[in-house]
Amino acid sequence: MKQPLSLTWELESIFPGGSSSPQFEEFLKQLEADIETLRQQVAASVSPADSESTKSLDAVIELLQSCSGRLIQASEFAGCLGAQNQQDKGAVRLSSKVTGLRAGFEGISSQFDNVLRQTSDAVWTEWMARPEIAPLAFVLSESRDLAREKMSPELESLALELAVDGYHGWSEHYETIVGSIQIPYEDEEGTKQLSAGQAFNKLDDEDPKVRKAMFRKWEEAWGGAADYCADTLNHLAGFRLKLYKGRGWEDVLKEPLGINRMSHTTLDVMWDVITKSKPALVSYLQRKAKLLGMDALAWVDVEAPVGKSSGKIPYDQAAKDIVTQFRKFSPKLADFAEHAFDNNWIEVEDRPAKRPGGFCVSFPESKESRIFMTYSGTPSNVSTLAHELGHAYHSFLLDDQPLFNQNYAMNVAETASTFAEVIVSDAQVKAAADPEEKLALLEAKIQNSVAFFMNIHARFLFETRFYEKRKEGLVNAEELSALMEEAQKEAFCGVLSEYHPHFWASKLHFYITDVPFYNFPYTVGYMFSTGLYRLALEQGASFADKYDNLLRDTGVMTLEDLVSKHLGVDLAEPDFWQGAVDLIVADINEFLAMTN
Repeated sequence: MKQPLSLTWELESIFPGGSSSPQFEEFLKQLEADIETLRQQVAASVSPADSESTKSLDAVIELLQSCSGRLIQASEFAGCLGAQNQQDKGAVRLSSKVTGLRAGFEGISSQFDNVLRQTSDAVWTEWMARPEIAPLAFVLSESRDLAREKMSPELESLALELAVDGYHGWSEHYETIVGSIQIPYEDEEGTKQLSAGQAFNKLDDEDPKVRKAMFRKWEEAWGGAADYCADTLNHLAGFRLKLYKGRGWEDVLKEPLGINRMSHTTLDVMWDVITKSKPALVSYLQRKAKLLGMDALAWVDVEAPVGKSSGKIPYDQAAKDIVTQFRKFSPKLADFAEHAFDNNWIEVEDRPAKRPGGFCVSFPESKESRIFMTYSGTPSNVSTLAHELGHAYHSFLLDDQPLFNQNYAMNVAETASTFAEVIVSDAQVKAAADPEEKLALLEAKIQNSVAFFMNIHARFLFETRFYEKRKEGLVNAEELSALMEEAQKEAFCGVLSEYHPHFWASKLHFYITDVPFYNFPYTVGYMFSTGLYRLALEQGASFADKYDNLLRDTGVMTLEDLVSKHLGVDLAEPDFWQGAVDLIVADINEFLAMTN
C-alpha cells in the first residue's frame, strides 16, 4: 500500500470536471434519451400470453437494468459533489436533474410492473424458468407481488412525478438547512464558524468542557432551525402517509420491512432480545459515569472516551492497521481495502463546507466505490473507516451480478459494514498490551452496542410514534422534541442525566426519502454481523468463503431465507440473536471487571 495516502478522493476518473463536467452532461443527455426509449417500449408492452411471447420483453428488461445502473451512477456522482462541498450550486442543480430523471424512470418501472402483475400464474412460472430470466426470478417476482399491492399504474406514476418537487424536494430542502448551519467555536487561534460536520466532531472531544460547551451550541443552533426542520419532516411524513393510504397500507412499517426483505416477527424477536439485555448496558453506563467522576452521564458523555489511548491515530497508520486486521480474516478483503486506499477512493480531509457524517457509494457502471468521512484521528474514526470499507467490499462481490441482483437491502448492507468494523475493533482490543489502552479500545467497542441497542432504538421509537401522531395532523417542533426526549429516556432506561431533544432535527437519517425508517436496519445489521462474527470465531478460516457466498446472495433472498440457506438458522427464534448479545455482554463483563 502506497504511503502517504491522499486525504481527498478522486472523482475525475468517473466524470472529469466536477459539477461543470461536459462528460457528465452528455451522460445525462444520453440517459434521458434512453429513458424516453424505454418509456415507448414499456407503453407498447403487453402481458405475455404464453412462454414464447415472454421473449419479446427481454430487451425491455435489459434496458431497464441499463437505465437503472446509469441512474445510480449519476445520482451517486452528484451526491459526492454535494457532500464534498455543500456550497457547490452546480451539484445542487445536477442532483435536481437526476432526481427528475429517476422519478420518470420509476414511473416507467411502475408501468412495467403492471405488465408483470397482469401475467397469469401459469405463464409466469414458465417465464421465470427460462435460462435467460431465471437469475432475475426473485427480483421480478418481488416486483410483481408488490405491484399487486399498489395503486393503479397511472396513479403510481402520478405520485412519483409529484414526488420530485414534493417528497424529494423537501429532502433536498433539508440539505439546504444543514448547509446553512454555522456554529461558533473558540480555540487558541480565535473564534471561527464551524460547519455542522466540523461541529459534530467536537461533540466527541476528550475534554468534557469542550464537548459540553459545543453540545449547548449544537442544541441552540438546531433549536434555531427547528421550525424549518419540523415543516420539512411533517411534509415528508405527510406524503408517505397519503401514499400508503392510497395503497391501502395501514402499517407504516410495511414499506421499510418490505425494502429490507424481512418480517415483522423477525424484527420483534430481535428487539425483544435486545430489551432483555439492556440491564448489562445500564451497568456499563453507570460504571462509566463513576469513572468519569459523574453521578450520571449526559447525552454528550455517552461516547466520551474512558482509559487512555495512544493518542491521535494518523490516517496512514489507520489504513495500515485496517488492512492488517482484514488480512487475518480474509486476504481477499484485505487486498480489496488496499486497492481502495491506493486508488484514492476515500475522502477524509477535515475542511469547511463538507457535509457531516460518513457514507459509502458504489458506481455500477465504473465498478468502483467512494467513501466519505471527516477523519480526525480517533478510534471511532478508524471504526467508521473500516465500516465503510465493508460496504464497498459488499458491492465489489456483486460486481459480476445482473444489475437487478445488486440491489441488496439496507439491513444486510449494514451487516457487511459492521462485520468489517468488528474485525478491526476486536483485533485492536486483543492486541493492546497497555491496560489503559485496552480499556479505551474495549470501551469504544461497547459504545457501538449502546449506539445500536439504545440510540437506534430511540430513533425507532420516536419515528414510529411520530408517524402515528402525524396521522392526526401536523406535529410542531416542541412536540417533536418532546417525543424525541421521551423515546431517548425509554431506550436508555432513564439512566442519563440529560438528553438531546433536537436530535430529530440534526439527524439526516430522518429526512432520507429513498429508505423510510432509516434506523432499525442498522441494529439488524449490527446484531446479524455480530452473530456472524461469533460463527467466524468458532469456524476459523473456512468461514471467509461462506461469508462471501452469503453476501453474494443478499440481492436475491429474504433475510430469513438467506440465513436459513447459508447458516441453517431460523431468525424467528431468539437463539441466533441471543448468541450475538452474549458476545456483547461478555465485552461488558470484561469492562466491569477491569474497572472494578
